[in-house]
Amino acid sequence: MKNRDIEFNAEELVRAVEAVADHASGKSRVKLRVSRVTATKPAPSVTPAQVRAIRSRLKVSQADFAAVLNVPVVTAASWERGQRSPSGAALRLLQIVRKNPELITKLSA
Repeated sequence: MKNRDIEFNAEELVRAVEAVADHASGKSRVKLRVSRVTATKPAPSVTPAQVRAIRSRLKVSQADFAAVLNVPVVTAASWERGQRSPSGAALRLLQIVRKNPELITKLSA
């Protein structure tokens, strides 16, 4: 590890301590930027038949489909059998793939 000289600036330290004290006592306020973000609607649920249709449209095996979605093969297969339902990010990704299947083919190439 290299040794570096640290420059001590007492005036800067005093200004920082005074700023903290002013804020703590209520003499000054911290200015913050506020942004408003519109939340999107939750992704719609999909049926097992719809999951199969998405995979068929991509023309891939269950193993490749699972790999593209970054889920275990068992999980993708259970979605198609109706034993489990996709949720969260997987549900949103299935929605995207259903609307734009060409995105996945570009990713897997």
